[in-house]
Amino acid sequence: MRALSTGIAAVLLFAAGGGSASASSSAPGSTMFIAGDSTAANYPASRYPQTGWGMMLPCGLSPDIRVTNLAMGGRSTRTFIGEGRWDRLTEQLSPGDTVLIQFGHNDANTAKPERFAAARTDYRDNLLRFIWTVRGARAVPVLLTPVARRSFADGKAKADFAEYSAVVRQLAQSTGTPLIDLETLSRDWIDRAGVEASKAYYLHYKPEDGVAAFPKGIADDTHFSELGARGVADLVLGGLKGLGLGISAKVRDDRADLTRTFAMGSTQCR
Repeated sequence: MRALSTGIAAVLLFAAGGGSASASSSAPGSTMFIAGDSTAANYPASRYPQTGWGMMLPCGLSPDIRVTNLAMGGRSTRTFIGEGRWDRLTEQLSPGDTVLIQFGHNDANTAKPERFAAARTDYRDNLLRFIWTVRGARAVPVLLTPVARRSFADGKAKADFAEYSAVVRQLAQSTGTPLIDLETLSRDWIDRAGVEASKAYYLHYKPEDGVAAFPKGIADDTHFSELGARGVADLVLGGLKGLGLGISAKVRDDRADLTRTFAMGSTQCR
Protein backbone atom coordinates (compact mmCIF):
# COMPACT_ATOMS: atom_id res chain seq x y z
CA MET A 1 0.00 0.00 0.00
CA ARG A 2 1.30 3.46 -0.86
CA ALA A 3 2.81 5.54 1.91
CA LEU A 4 0.30 7.88 3.50
CA SER A 5 0.69 11.54 2.64
CA THR A 6 1.37 13.89 5.53
CA GLY A 7 0.75 17.14 3.70
CA ILE A 8 -1.26 19.80 5.47
CA ALA A 9 -4.25 21.17 3.56
CA ALA A 10 -6.99 23.65 4.36
CA VAL A 11 -10.38 22.43 5.47
CA LEU A 12 -12.87 22.29 2.65
CA LEU A 13 -16.18 23.96 3.32
CA PHE A 14 -19.29 23.67 1.20
CA ALA A 15 -22.00 26.30 1.05
CA ALA A 16 -24.72 23.87 0.03
CA GLY A 17 -26.86 21.94 2.53
CA GLY A 18 -25.23 19.03 4.32
CA GLY A 19 -21.73 20.55 4.55
CA SER A 20 -20.17 21.77 7.76
CA ALA A 21 -17.20 23.40 9.34
CA SER A 22 -14.18 21.66 10.81
CA ALA A 23 -14.95 18.91 13.27
CA SER A 24 -12.61 20.57 15.80
CA SER A 25 -15.53 22.65 17.08
CA SER A 26 -17.68 19.61 17.87
CA ALA A 27 -17.38 16.84 20.43
CA PRO A 28 -15.24 13.81 19.50
CA GLY A 29 -17.31 11.15 17.82
CA SER A 30 -20.09 13.54 16.84
CA THR A 31 -19.13 14.01 13.19
CA MET A 32 -20.06 11.86 10.22
CA PHE A 33 -17.81 12.36 7.20
CA ILE A 34 -18.64 11.38 3.62
CA ALA A 35 -15.94 10.49 1.10
CA GLY A 36 -17.43 9.91 -2.32
CA ASP A 37 -18.47 11.16 -5.73
CA SER A 38 -21.20 13.22 -7.39
CA THR A 39 -24.00 10.90 -6.27
CA ALA A 40 -23.36 11.94 -2.65
CA ALA A 41 -21.99 15.47 -3.16
CA ASN A 42 -23.40 18.84 -2.13
CA TYR A 43 -24.98 21.10 -4.77
CA PRO A 44 -25.87 24.79 -4.60
CA ALA A 45 -29.47 25.95 -4.81
CA SER A 46 -28.88 26.97 -8.43
CA ARG A 47 -28.54 23.28 -9.34
CA TYR A 48 -31.84 22.23 -7.73
CA PRO A 49 -33.43 19.71 -8.16
CA GLN A 50 -30.06 17.95 -8.47
CA THR A 51 -29.31 16.67 -4.97
CA GLY A 52 -26.64 14.40 -3.54
CA TRP A 53 -27.74 11.81 -1.01
CA GLY A 54 -25.17 13.13 1.46
CA MET A 55 -27.04 16.44 1.61
CA MET A 56 -30.09 14.72 3.03
CA LEU A 57 -28.52 12.66 5.83
CA PRO A 58 -29.06 15.31 8.52
CA CYS A 59 -32.83 14.88 8.05
CA GLY A 60 -32.60 11.39 9.56
CA LEU A 61 -29.99 11.93 12.26
CA SER A 62 -30.03 13.23 15.80
CA PRO A 63 -29.36 17.01 15.73
CA ASP A 64 -26.15 16.59 17.73
CA ILE A 65 -24.52 14.77 14.80
CA ARG A 66 -22.66 16.96 12.34
CA VAL A 67 -22.41 15.79 8.71
CA THR A 68 -19.27 16.92 6.88
CA ASN A 69 -19.80 16.05 3.25
CA LEU A 70 -16.50 16.00 1.35
CA ALA A 71 -17.86 14.01 -1.61
CA MET A 72 -17.11 15.68 -4.94
CA GLY A 73 -18.32 15.17 -8.48
CA GLY A 74 -16.09 13.27 -10.87
CA ARG A 75 -13.88 11.79 -8.18
CA SER A 76 -12.67 8.24 -7.94
CA THR A 77 -10.59 6.73 -5.18
CA ARG A 78 -7.55 7.63 -7.29
CA THR A 79 -8.36 11.31 -7.72
CA PHE A 80 -9.76 11.72 -4.20
CA ILE A 81 -6.31 10.75 -2.95
CA GLY A 82 -4.32 12.50 -5.70
CA GLU A 83 -6.01 15.86 -5.16
CA GLY A 84 -5.36 15.76 -1.42
CA ARG A 85 -9.04 15.39 -0.52
CA TRP A 86 -8.44 12.31 1.58
CA ASP A 87 -5.72 14.10 3.54
CA ARG A 88 -8.10 16.99 4.20
CA LEU A 89 -10.68 14.59 5.54
CA THR A 90 -8.28 12.71 7.81
CA GLU A 91 -6.88 15.95 9.26
CA GLN A 92 -10.34 16.67 10.65
CA LEU A 93 -10.97 13.24 12.22
CA SER A 94 -11.51 12.85 15.94
CA PRO A 95 -11.69 9.51 17.77
CA GLY A 96 -15.11 7.95 17.43
CA ASP A 97 -16.09 9.84 14.27
CA THR A 98 -17.67 7.90 11.42
CA VAL A 99 -16.51 7.95 7.78
CA LEU A 100 -18.87 6.74 5.03
CA ILE A 101 -16.85 5.70 1.96
CA GLN A 102 -18.61 5.27 -1.40
CA PHE A 103 -16.75 5.16 -4.70
CA GLY A 104 -16.90 3.11 -7.90
CA HIS A 105 -18.76 5.12 -10.55
CA ASN A 106 -15.67 7.04 -11.63
CA ASP A 107 -13.15 4.32 -10.77
CA ALA A 108 -14.84 2.21 -13.44
CA ASN A 109 -14.50 4.89 -16.16
CA THR A 110 -11.85 3.51 -18.52
CA ALA A 111 -12.43 6.44 -20.90
CA LYS A 112 -10.84 8.75 -18.32
CA PRO A 113 -7.54 7.13 -17.30
CA GLU A 114 -6.85 9.86 -14.75
CA ARG A 115 -9.86 8.55 -12.80
CA PHE A 116 -9.73 4.86 -13.60
CA ALA A 117 -8.82 2.43 -10.82
CA ALA A 118 -9.09 -1.27 -11.66
CA ALA A 119 -11.45 -2.97 -9.26
CA ARG A 120 -9.24 -5.75 -7.93
CA THR A 121 -5.98 -3.80 -7.75
CA ASP A 122 -5.88 0.00 -7.39
CA TYR A 123 -9.48 0.39 -6.21
CA ARG A 124 -9.04 -2.33 -3.60
CA ASP A 125 -5.70 -0.89 -2.45
CA ASN A 126 -7.14 2.61 -2.18
CA LEU A 127 -10.05 1.39 -0.09
CA LEU A 128 -7.60 -0.47 2.16
CA ARG A 129 -5.71 2.78 2.62
CA PHE A 130 -8.94 4.52 3.62
CA ILE A 131 -9.80 1.80 6.14
CA TRP A 132 -6.42 1.76 7.87
CA THR A 133 -6.09 5.54 7.96
CA VAL A 134 -9.50 5.96 9.61
CA ARG A 135 -8.78 3.20 12.10
CA GLY A 136 -5.40 4.76 12.81
CA ALA A 137 -7.24 7.90 13.87
CA ARG A 138 -9.44 5.75 16.16
CA ALA A 139 -12.44 6.61 14.01
CA VAL A 140 -14.88 4.20 12.33
CA PRO A 141 -14.81 3.47 8.57
CA VAL A 142 -18.01 2.26 6.91
CA LEU A 143 -17.79 0.91 3.35
CA LEU A 144 -20.65 1.40 0.89
CA THR A 145 -21.05 -0.42 -2.39
CA PRO A 146 -21.71 1.98 -5.32
CA VAL A 147 -25.26 3.28 -5.44
CA ALA A 148 -27.24 1.95 -8.41
CA ARG A 149 -27.92 3.83 -11.59
CA ARG A 150 -31.39 3.72 -13.13
CA SER A 151 -30.33 0.88 -15.38
CA PHE A 152 -32.70 -1.91 -16.39
CA ALA A 153 -32.36 -5.23 -18.18
CA ASP A 154 -35.47 -7.27 -18.94
CA GLY A 155 -37.48 -5.02 -16.64
CA LYS A 156 -35.18 -5.49 -13.64
CA ALA A 157 -32.67 -3.01 -12.23
CA LYS A 158 -29.13 -4.20 -12.85
CA ALA A 159 -25.76 -3.54 -11.27
CA ASP A 160 -23.56 -1.46 -13.56
CA PHE A 161 -20.61 -1.71 -11.13
CA ALA A 162 -20.91 -5.34 -10.06
CA GLU A 163 -17.16 -6.00 -10.00
CA TYR A 164 -16.56 -2.97 -7.79
CA SER A 165 -19.39 -3.90 -5.45
CA ALA A 166 -17.94 -7.42 -5.15
CA VAL A 167 -14.56 -5.99 -4.13
CA VAL A 168 -16.18 -3.80 -1.47
CA ARG A 169 -18.08 -6.74 -0.03
CA GLN A 170 -14.99 -8.95 0.01
CA LEU A 171 -12.88 -6.24 1.59
CA ALA A 172 -15.47 -5.55 4.28
CA GLN A 173 -15.49 -9.23 5.17
CA SER A 174 -11.72 -9.72 5.16
CA THR A 175 -10.99 -6.60 7.22
CA GLY A 176 -14.03 -6.71 9.50
CA THR A 177 -15.18 -3.31 8.26
CA PRO A 178 -18.86 -2.36 8.61
CA LEU A 179 -20.67 -2.53 5.26
CA ILE A 180 -23.78 -0.92 3.83
CA ASP A 181 -24.59 -2.78 0.62
CA LEU A 182 -26.07 0.28 -1.04
CA GLU A 183 -25.92 -1.26 -4.50
CA THR A 184 -28.29 -4.04 -3.45
CA LEU A 185 -30.51 -1.75 -1.38
CA SER A 186 -30.86 0.82 -4.16
CA ARG A 187 -31.49 -1.75 -6.89
CA ASP A 188 -34.31 -3.22 -4.83
CA TRP A 189 -35.67 0.30 -4.27
CA ILE A 190 -35.60 1.03 -8.02
CA ASP A 191 -37.22 -2.31 -8.77
CA ARG A 192 -40.08 -1.55 -6.41
CA ALA A 193 -40.72 1.72 -8.24
CA GLY A 194 -40.45 0.20 -11.72
CA VAL A 195 -39.02 1.42 -15.00
CA GLU A 196 -41.15 4.54 -15.44
CA ALA A 197 -41.87 5.63 -11.86
CA SER A 198 -38.19 5.43 -10.94
CA LYS A 199 -37.48 8.35 -13.27
CA ALA A 200 -38.75 10.60 -10.47
CA TYR A 201 -35.69 9.62 -8.41
CA TYR A 202 -33.25 10.80 -11.07
CA LEU A 203 -32.88 13.87 -13.27
CA HIS A 204 -35.57 13.42 -15.91
CA TYR A 205 -37.04 16.74 -17.02
CA LYS A 206 -38.32 18.13 -20.30
CA PRO A 207 -37.79 21.71 -21.49
CA GLU A 208 -41.49 22.40 -20.92
CA ASP A 209 -41.09 21.48 -17.23
CA GLY A 210 -39.44 24.86 -16.79
CA VAL A 211 -36.62 23.66 -14.53
CA ALA A 212 -34.22 26.60 -14.31
CA ALA A 213 -31.14 24.43 -13.79
CA PHE A 214 -31.91 22.41 -16.93
CA PRO A 215 -33.67 24.72 -19.40
CA LYS A 216 -33.05 22.31 -22.30
CA GLY A 217 -34.25 19.33 -20.29
CA ILE A 218 -32.17 16.43 -19.05
CA ALA A 219 -32.29 12.62 -19.01
CA ASP A 220 -29.74 11.54 -16.41
CA ASP A 221 -29.93 8.08 -14.87
CA THR A 222 -26.98 8.55 -12.51
CA HIS A 223 -27.66 11.68 -10.48
CA PHE A 224 -30.54 12.18 -8.10
CA SER A 225 -33.46 14.53 -7.85
CA GLU A 226 -34.48 15.83 -4.44
CA LEU A 227 -36.88 12.90 -4.06
CA GLY A 228 -34.24 10.38 -5.10
CA ALA A 229 -31.59 11.79 -2.79
CA ARG A 230 -34.00 11.65 0.13
CA GLY A 231 -34.75 8.02 -0.67
CA VAL A 232 -31.10 7.00 -0.96
CA ALA A 233 -30.28 8.82 2.28
CA ASP A 234 -33.00 6.76 3.95
CA LEU A 235 -31.44 3.56 2.59
CA VAL A 236 -28.01 4.59 3.88
CA LEU A 237 -29.31 5.46 7.33
CA GLY A 238 -31.41 2.32 7.53
CA GLY A 239 -28.29 0.31 6.76
CA LEU A 240 -26.28 2.29 9.29
CA LYS A 241 -28.87 1.77 12.01
CA GLY A 242 -28.63 -1.97 11.56
CA LEU A 243 -24.86 -2.09 12.01
CA GLY A 244 -24.91 -1.69 15.78
CA LEU A 245 -22.22 0.99 15.83
CA GLY A 246 -22.11 3.91 18.23
CA ILE A 247 -23.50 6.17 15.50
CA SER A 248 -26.36 3.72 14.88
CA ALA A 249 -28.17 4.97 17.97
CA LYS A 250 -28.14 8.47 16.45
CA VAL A 251 -30.22 7.39 13.43
CA ARG A 252 -33.81 8.44 13.95
CA ASP A 253 -36.54 5.82 13.84
CA ASP A 254 -38.89 8.37 12.30
CA ARG A 255 -37.33 9.51 9.03
CA ALA A 256 -40.46 10.98 7.44
CA ASP A 257 -38.38 13.65 5.70
CA LEU A 258 -36.62 10.90 3.76
CA THR A 259 -39.61 8.77 2.83
CA ARG A 260 -41.68 11.45 1.16
CA THR A 261 -43.66 10.60 -1.97
CA PHE A 262 -43.63 14.19 -3.23
CA ALA A 263 -40.72 16.62 -3.37
CA MET A 264 -40.70 19.59 -1.00
CA GLY A 265 -39.15 21.90 -3.58
CA SER A 266 -36.00 22.29 -1.51
CA THR A 267 -33.36 20.21 0.25
CA GLN A 268 -34.40 21.34 3.73
CA CYS A 269 -35.59 19.19 6.59
CA ARG A 270 -38.93 20.00 8.16
